[in-house]
Amino acid sequence: MKIFHNTHHAQHAGRQEMFRGRLVDCHEVPDRLRYVLDELQRRPVGQLLTPDAAADVDAATARVHAPDYLAFLARAWDDWVALDPANAAVDALPSVWPLASKHGFRTDVPPLNFAARLGQFAFDSGTPLMAGSWAAARGGAACALAAAQAVLGGERFAMALTRPPGHHAGPNYMGGYCFINNAAVAAQALRDGGLQRVAVLDVDYHHGNGTQTIFYERNDVFTASIQGDPRTEYPFFLGHADERGAEAGEGFNLNLPLPRGTGFEVWWAALQTAMQAVSDFAPQALVVPLGLDTFEGDPISGFKLRSADYLQVGRAIAQLGLPTVLTLEGGYAAADLGVNTVNVLEGLGR
Repeated sequence: MKIFHNTHHAQHAGRQEMFRGRLVDCHEVPDRLRYVLDELQRRPVGQLLTPDAAADVDAATARVHAPDYLAFLARAWDDWVALDPANAAVDALPSVWPLASKHGFRTDVPPLNFAARLGQFAFDSGTPLMAGSWAAARGGAACALAAAQAVLGGERFAMALTRPPGHHAGPNYMGGYCFINNAAVAAQALRDGGLQRVAVLDVDYHHGNGTQTIFYERNDVFTASIQGDPRTEYPFFLGHADERGAEAGEGFNLNLPLPRGTGFEVWWAALQTAMQAVSDFAPQALVVPLGLDTFEGDPISGFKLRSADYLQVGRAIAQLGLPTVLTLEGGYAAADLGVNTVNVLEGLGR
C-alpha cells in the first residue's frame, strides 16, 4: 500500500472556531496527523511517500471546483491581511453570508469587500483560514491525486494521509474544516484516468455534503454515505435518505442517516447495505472518505465504534475486491486517531 503524506499540513493550524455562538479552540489540529504518523512508525502497513510537486494538481482541483472559488482560496490570506495589517495575527472567519436566492441576495456580482467574499464561499463560521491554509489544502489534493494515480498504476490500495479534511468542500464553497474535496479529486482523477464507473463510500460521522453535491447529477460516480442524522447532526442541510441524485444522477446517491448514539452492530448493518449498493453499481474503483469520528471517544460526534471495530471496517472494504483510494477525513479524538486509522489499514491487508 502506498500512503501519501501531506508535508504541508501543519501550515494549517487554526487558533479558534465559532461553535454555538462562541469562539472555542479548534478541534481540527496538526496533532491529528502526528498521531497517525507515530502509529505508522510502530505498525508500518505500507510505504510512506510524499507526492510529487506535480503541476497537474491545479488541473485536478479545477475538475471538481469552480475557478473563482479556487482563485479566492489562493489569494484569501493576502487579501485578509491587506484589509488590515493587524489581521496577520488572527485567523479569518466569515461573518456574513448570502442566503438562498428566494431571500433576494445576489451572488452574480462578485463583492469587492473581503469579508463578503469569504462569506460567499463559506457555509459555516467554524472553518478558520490562515496563512498556510492554501498550501495545506493544495498539498492534500496532491496526495489525493497521487493516490488515484497509484491505483490507476496497479496498486490495490493507496491513501491520501492529509489534513485539513475535504469531504464537506463543495464545488464553490468551504466549510466543515474543508477547503478542497480530496475524495472528489481522487474520484474524478480515476474517471479521467480511463475508468468508466467509480464509487465513493463515505464512512465519516458527518455527511459528505460536498462530495454529494459535486456528483449529484452524474451517473458515472455513485456516492454512498453512512452518517449522523442531519436533523440533529452537522452539516444539517444535506444527508437525508430521500436525496437520491438528480437528472442523470437520479438513483446514484445513497444516504443512510443514523441516530446519535448508534453502536457498531447497527452501524455495521448500514455498512453492509452501502456495500451492497456499491457492488450493484459494479464500479471499477472505490474512493473511501475515511472519517474516524465514528469513534466512541470523539468529542464532536455521537456514534459508539471502538478501536477494534476498525479492523473489521478495513476487512469489509477489502472484501469489495476493488482498487481503493482512501482519504483521511474526520476524527477529533486526536490521541486515538492513529490507532484507529492504522487499524483500518491493517484490516485491509487481512
